[in-house]
Amino acid sequence: MISPLFFIALPLVALSQSTERPRLRDLGVELGIFRTGKFNAITDVEGVTVGQVTLNQGDNIRTGVTAILPHSGNLFQEKVPAAMFIGNGFGKLVGFTQVEELGQIETPILLTNTLSVWDVANGVVDYMLGLSGNENVRSVNPIVGETNDGALNDIRGRYVKREHAIEAIQKAQSGVVEEGCVGAGTGTICFGWKGGIGTSSRVLPPTSTLGGFTVGALVQTNFGGVLDIAGVPVGKELGKYAFKEQLKYYGDGSCMMVIATDAPLNSAQLKRLAKRATLALGRTGSSMSHGSGDYVIAFSTAKAMRINMNAERLEQSVRLREDDLSPFFQAVVEATEEAIYNSLLKATTTKGVQGHEIDALPIEKVKEVLKKYGRIKM
Repeated sequence: MISPLFFIALPLVALSQSTERPRLRDLGVELGIFRTGKFNAITDVEGVTVGQVTLNQGDNIRTGVTAILPHSGNLFQEKVPAAMFIGNGFGKLVGFTQVEELGQIETPILLTNTLSVWDVANGVVDYMLGLSGNENVRSVNPIVGETNDGALNDIRGRYVKREHAIEAIQKAQSGVVEEGCVGAGTGTICFGWKGGIGTSSRVLPPTSTLGGFTVGALVQTNFGGVLDIAGVPVGKELGKYAFKEQLKYYGDGSCMMVIATDAPLNSAQLKRLAKRATLALGRTGSSMSHGSGDYVIAFSTAKAMRINMNAERLEQSVRLREDDLSPFFQAVVEATEEAIYNSLLKATTTKGVQGHEIDALPIEKVKEVLKKYGRIKM
């Protein structure tokens, strides 16, 4: 077998194509009522970084890894409050039960393809055990989510290895997040078009009731349905949607949604936040079909909420009131919905295993439909 290290490099052509395609706001569509952060990405939440490794080689390998880090320190020694929510549970989310029980995350969050989950989890464990301060650690709960990219990727080859997971973590950085056919989104399909990685953010106004906090979302889109963009029936207008005769790949599938905020929320509040992300999935046209693994992972980066392993036995923290959560629910729906659109718009036409080819969402036709419905001006 060829060494997996051979597949790390991402062709420059793919990068340039992805860069040339627009995000939703480049089309003149502003979604929701809250403004975005500087990068309109999950990295607008202070401390959050994203790293990706893309395996795009030969005729058959279209896959990768995406890593999301809540902060740059030792996550095992300084855990963050977290929660998960299952929309439809046809998936393999490593680490769920401990987060459900304890309400905290102690490793980076990684996304990959279905059959590489366990190799990636081993990579996360290797990385965590190797950190200074973790010399006596004997239990680690890696968080690894997935979608099945087997229509474009030779998924049985399991080309994503431990070292790719470690590399994605080590490459994590703030700022602009690459979207589309990168990392865990390299071989995914969404609404019958090429899916991928997408991200967006919302910043609440700095008033006494809204607090000026940030909510960010990152998605790995690989699901079906009837595509709506900002309320416009794009899938129906373009004649490509689930349950239409002679179409494949458009019904079942999965979506991983990662939500970050700098607001001081505990795990129960983060669970409430995570639930709302699935409303965004519905807004885009998904019905969370039988074979779909739709998962939300939400965490808070607020330093006041972190769980320090060296802290006093009696912990104290300050959190938001339940009555103040409604603006966050609105923000998470807006950010997640826009992240899904960005994953589609930034993705490029991809040919993969067994000659399967999935077209990118046709930008000019989408613009025509959006104009027809008055969503963007002529």
